[in-house]
Amino acid sequence: MNLSMRWLNDYVDIKMEPRKFSEAMTMTGSKVEGFRNEGDEIQNVVVGKILSVEKHPNADKLVVCSVDVGQSEPIQIVTGATNVFAGALVPVALDGSLLPGGKKIKKGKLRGVVSNGMMCSLGELGLTVNDFPYAIEDGIFIIEEDCKPGQDIREVTGLNDTIVEFEITPNRPDCLSVIGLAREAAVTFNKKLTLPDSDVKGSGGSTKDFVDAKVHEPKLCPRYMARAVRNVKIGPSPLWMRQRLRSAGVRPINNIVDITNFVMLEYGQPMHAFDYRQIKGGIINVRLAKDGETITTLDGVERKLDDKMLVIADCEKPVAVAGVMGGEFSGIMDDTNTIVFESAMFDPTSVRLTAKRLGMRTEASSRFEKGLDAQNTLNALNRACRLVEILGIGEVCDDYIDINNSNYTPTTIKFEPDWINGLLGTNIDRQFMVDTLRKLDFKVEGDIITVPSYRADVEQKADIAEEVARFYGYNEIPTTMPSGAGTRGGLTPAQKFEKNVTQNLLALGYTEIATYSFISPKYYDKIRMPADSPLRNSVKIINPLGEDTSIMRTTTLPSMLETLSRNYSNRNLAARFYELGTVYFPRGKGQLPDEKIKITLGSYGESEDFYAIKGDVEELFEKLGVDPEICEFIPCSDNPAFHPGRCAKIIVGGEEIGIIGEIHPEVQANYEIDTRVYTAVIDEASLMKNAVQNKTYTPLPKFPSTDRDIAVLCDEDIPVMELEKAMKSAAGKVIEKIELFDIYRGKQIPEGKKSVAFSIVMRAADRTLTDEEADTAVKKVINALEKLGATLRS
Repeated sequence: MNLSMRWLNDYVDIKMEPRKFSEAMTMTGSKVEGFRNEGDEIQNVVVGKILSVEKHPNADKLVVCSVDVGQSEPIQIVTGATNVFAGALVPVALDGSLLPGGKKIKKGKLRGVVSNGMMCSLGELGLTVNDFPYAIEDGIFIIEEDCKPGQDIREVTGLNDTIVEFEITPNRPDCLSVIGLAREAAVTFNKKLTLPDSDVKGSGGSTKDFVDAKVHEPKLCPRYMARAVRNVKIGPSPLWMRQRLRSAGVRPINNIVDITNFVMLEYGQPMHAFDYRQIKGGIINVRLAKDGETITTLDGVERKLDDKMLVIADCEKPVAVAGVMGGEFSGIMDDTNTIVFESAMFDPTSVRLTAKRLGMRTEASSRFEKGLDAQNTLNALNRACRLVEILGIGEVCDDYIDINNSNYTPTTIKFEPDWINGLLGTNIDRQFMVDTLRKLDFKVEGDIITVPSYRADVEQKADIAEEVARFYGYNEIPTTMPSGAGTRGGLTPAQKFEKNVTQNLLALGYTEIATYSFISPKYYDKIRMPADSPLRNSVKIINPLGEDTSIMRTTTLPSMLETLSRNYSNRNLAARFYELGTVYFPRGKGQLPDEKIKITLGSYGESEDFYAIKGDVEELFEKLGVDPEICEFIPCSDNPAFHPGRCAKIIVGGEEIGIIGEIHPEVQANYEIDTRVYTAVIDEASLMKNAVQNKTYTPLPKFPSTDRDIAVLCDEDIPVMELEKAMKSAAGKVIEKIELFDIYRGKQIPEGKKSVAFSIVMRAADRTLTDEEADTAVKKVINALEKLGATLRS
C-alpha cells in the first residue's frame, strides 16, 4: 500500500521526517518497506514565463525565446516546439538541471545561437495528459495552474510529495486504505483523526425510479448497495484528486471513475459506476454466470465465464465480474448523463477463485479476497456521492438500495486489564488501555469491549493485549523469564546425529548439496537400473511440473551424479560432495510413502580413488562411534551402476547398510564425465542404530607396546579385511592395532599372488608384555593366516 503523506495530512496533522514517521509506524505494527520523494529525479527545474518568441536566424523550424525564470535577467532558450507563445507559463530546466531517467541539461548552442536551458514537455517531467488533461501530449507543457516565474516545478505539479510504502498483512485489510493508516498514525503520534465529509445532501428523486437490484446468491454477496446520480457532467477531476491518485499509482481518467478509485483508496472499499443506459431492463441481478457466457471487461478482453463465477448482470447479460472488473460497455462515457454507484461486499473466496480462473488480479479483487467489512459499504457509497456534490458534477438521489444479508453482530470481549498485564509482564495503567482502545475505535463500557466491524482480526482477549502492547511500545515491555512447567527445547537424537554427520563430512573436505526429491524416470536408465528392479516402483506425482519431475526418487545416486556431471562440464577439476537426501517407497493405497534418508558421497579428481572414499567412510564411522569390529566391506560385482571389480557392500553389525565404489564406465559415459567417479550411499537410520553417540573416556596406556611386522603371501582374491579379522580373532585382547602398510605385486611374487605386509601393535593393560607372550601371539596370528592359505613370506 502506497501512502501519500500529503493525502495522510488531510486527516491527521503529521509533519516530520519520513524516516522518523516510518520507524514509529513500524514499531506500532504498520510495517514500512520504504519511502521515496516523488520529485527526487527532478532538480533545478522552475516555472518560466515566455516574454518573447522570435524566429531563429539560421533555422526555419527553431525559435528563440526570452524567458523570465525569476532571476534578475531573462534567459534565452532555443526550441523547436510549435505551441509556445509570449505570455505562456512553462517548465524550464535550467543549466545543470536533472530530469527523470538521469537526463542532465546543460547550456549550449543550437545552430549558432546560445540556449541556456530547455522548456519541458509532460513526458520529460515523468507526467502524462492524464495528470494534466488540458495539456498536449507532444509539445511544451503550457501551465494553467496558479504559479509564478522561478517557482519550483515540483510544487506546481504536486511532485513534492513523499510516498511511504507499507507492507499490509492479510489479517489487516482495513489498512489497505488511507483512512485505516491515518487511524493507526493518529494513535501512534497521539494526534486527532479527522474523517472526510460524507454527509450527502441529496437533490430529490429516488434511486428506484431508475434501477432496482436483486441478489440471487446472498452467501456470495452479503451486502449490495446502489445509488443513482442524475445530470452528470463528465470531465477531468480537480488537480488535488489527480495528484492523490497518481501518488497511489492509479491513472486518473475522468471525474466519475476517479471518484470510485479515490474512495477505494480512501476507505478500502472497491466501487463501480455503471452508465444507467447500459443496465437493460432497469434491474441489477447479482447472480452466478451461466456456462459459456462471455463478457468484454474494461481492459477490452473478451472473457469466458462459468457457473462458479459471480457476476453483476442486467436483464440480458453480465455487465461486470463481481469484485474483479466491470464490463467494457457498462463504464462511463463522455456523454453519460445518469450513473449508478455500486458499493458491495462479495465473498472473498469466490472473488479469489474467479480472478484466478480469469487470469486477472485487480486492485479491487486484491482487496475483496482479504475479506472486507460489509458495514463499510455505506460509508464508501456516501463518500462517493458527497464527492459528486462537492465537485458539483451531478444530482444525487435522496435514497439508496440496500440489500443486507450480512447478519452482522458486533464482536464483544471481556476487558481484563490484570490478565493483559499478566500476559505481557507489564504494569500498564487501566486508563491507558481504555484510551488506546477508544482511539482505535473500540467501544469500552465497563468490562465489555465492542470491536469495530472492520477489525475482524480481533477475536479474543489475547488480541486486545496485542493492541495495547503495540501502542504501549514493545521496547517498553520489560524482559521476563518464562515461568511454569514448560517444555525444554533441544535437538532430537536424529537431529543431533545428522548434525554430527554434516560436521564430520565437512571436516573431511566434502561440500553439502541439496537436490530435488522428484526426478525423471529416465534417471533410472542412466544408472543402468534393471527393468525388473523393485527400485523402479516409484511414487508418481499427480500434477508434475513436467516429465523430468514426475516421480519421487527411490535412490539418491542419479541426483549426485547429475551434480558431479554439472561441475565436471563447468571445468571444475575436482569435486567432493555429500547430501543427506530423502528417498520414497510406495506403500498401500491411500497410505503415505515410506521415507528414508540416505547419506550420499560423490567425488572425482586426480587424488580420488576407491581407497580414498573408503577411508573417508571409515573415518566417518569412527567419528560417529561405530565400532570398527562390526564393520565390513564385502566385494560386490552385481550392481550394474558400479564397476564390478571396484565396488563393495557396506556391512555394519551384520546388516547391509549401503554400497561404495567406482561408477561403471557406461554410467560415467551417460553423464558425460571423462574421469573416474566414486560414490557411496549409506542408509542413515541403519548407521545411527549402530553408532554410539555418548563418548566414553579411555585413559592413556601406562605400559609400553610391543611391535611386530609380518609379510604374507596370499591369493589375489583374498580381501585384506579377511586377513585382518583372522589375525585379531587369533591373537585376542593383546592385539591393540593391526595396520596394513604395503601390498606388493612383482617379479618375486608368483602369478595370482600378492604380498601383504602388516604392522602389529600389542599391549597389555595391566603389565608389560614379555617377548615370549608377544612371540606366542604372533604364532597364533600366523597359524590363523595359514588356514586362509596365506604363508609367511621369507
